[in-house]
Amino acid sequence: MGALSIISFLGFTLLVAFIAWYATRKTDENSADGYYLGGRSLGAITIAGSLLLTNLSAEQIVGLNGQSFAQGVLVMAWETLAAISMIITAIYLLPKYMRSGITTIPEFVQERFDSQTKSILSILFLVAFGFVLLPTILYSGSLAFSTMFDLPETLGVSQSTVIWISVWTIGIIGSIYAIFGGLKAVAISDLVNAIGLLIGGLLIPIFGLMLIGNGNISDGLNELWTANPEKFNAKGDIDSFLPFSTIFTGMMIAQMYYWGTNQSILQRVFGAKSLADGQKGMILAGFVKFLIPIIVVLPGIIAWHIFGNDLANADQAYPALVRKVLPGAFLGFFAAVLFGAVLSSFNSLLNSSSTLFGVDLYRQYFNTNASELQMVKAGKKFGLFLAIVSMSIAPFIANAPDGLFSYIQESLGSLSTPILAVVVIGMTTKKVPALAAKIVLTIGVLLYLISQFVLAPHFINEALTEAAANGIIDVKALGIIKAKAYPHFLHIMGILFVVNIVFMLIIGKLYPSKKEYTPKVTEEIDITPWKHAKIVGIAITILVLSTYFIF
Repeated sequence: MGALSIISFLGFTLLVAFIAWYATRKTDENSADGYYLGGRSLGAITIAGSLLLTNLSAEQIVGLNGQSFAQGVLVMAWETLAAISMIITAIYLLPKYMRSGITTIPEFVQERFDSQTKSILSILFLVAFGFVLLPTILYSGSLAFSTMFDLPETLGVSQSTVIWISVWTIGIIGSIYAIFGGLKAVAISDLVNAIGLLIGGLLIPIFGLMLIGNGNISDGLNELWTANPEKFNAKGDIDSFLPFSTIFTGMMIAQMYYWGTNQSILQRVFGAKSLADGQKGMILAGFVKFLIPIIVVLPGIIAWHIFGNDLANADQAYPALVRKVLPGAFLGFFAAVLFGAVLSSFNSLLNSSSTLFGVDLYRQYFNTNASELQMVKAGKKFGLFLAIVSMSIAPFIANAPDGLFSYIQESLGSLSTPILAVVVIGMTTKKVPALAAKIVLTIGVLLYLISQFVLAPHFINEALTEAAANGIIDVKALGIIKAKAYPHFLHIMGILFVVNIVFMLIIGKLYPSKKEYTPKVTEEIDITPWKHAKIVGIAITILVLSTYFIF
């Protein structure tokens, strides 16, 4: 990067830090509500920005563009269906959560079942954050910066050394934001970075299309569409990363888990001034999700048109495109925006991890008489510990066979299916006992792990061995054989979700809880719903579906 790029990078990064400090300087970070929920003072726009930036980071931008580079527009289902799940969460789940005045999803589970069930759920979240999400965010961000700015050559060191340096730099700065700033600092910085990311993210496809169309965006889009018709087929083939049929099985389960039960997402909404503000923020974020494929899908197809098979792996498509098309004057700004996006996801997860430990585990197992200040301090210490663990793991993450994004989703499938099943049953029934939830949260996880890491490799290897014996070497044919050998992980999620639900209902019928569950109602905030939530939600859903079916 030149001097101008470095100055713009440092300038925007420091601006975000100053705005976050200024906006939170009067917040009481020593109370649980102040540190974990921003004093329940977040407005709709701040919530929307924080939701988007918690979700949209390097692993999303790099990973989804890598998948669209390889297989085209069909991967936009991750974004379009996300908008629908956000609408469902805002209209149906948030009122049930927020009337209880909870800080964490495990608190809701404790209220519905018992404290042991809450502890199991908290531990599952922390395992997912510490060993899958946090390391992946750090690794993908480091990979993006390394490729985008050719850091090995710039610094005169190896690629692995650059990854180590980048991981620890991002991790340390993110830890300072999350551990010492609390939720409000995270949310405010998210909002500023969200604005920057939308602007910077839109510049990449614009400059890319201008390159293809010799300065004309319309000509570039027409050329892209005409030259690569297979990349604009939303149905895909049987051996695709995302077969069309998965939309009707595990796709919505993955989406509802993420937007409807994930602590790192919902903590932003629980910090709302009122239920109406929370609903507005999530619905607004859902509408912006409708536009996000322009940032996380279209550039991958543009990269395919420009680079073809010249890249070492698909996950290099986005950073390589940025380096190719973005003028030098914008490079520092975009680096700062991407840096902010990586920090956002990292510190959001770290803040949620501190919350889960401080609120759900510390007082129950370590200090039953802990004050709020002691809970906050314990949460900060645990957050620091988890940050060090994730920074140590991140450099060792190897390239996943089907791309970074598929690796994340498949890994989280072990948790998303049982967690969503427990929350759904908890909300819709009154006498299913805690025993059913505990079994599903343990055995349900094991069933998925056995399916994906024992059975799937066994059947796929057998099928490929037989194909080799029959002389089949065509890559396409082998891909189809592999896809037919064992169901896609999203299909497995769909099957196990039904199994978990049915199992819990049977247990509830045979061994019903003696005490019927009665939801509590909080006086913490105004829980009056937003009166336009349903009509706006339906309009956005129709818009999203109509756009998806164009392809």
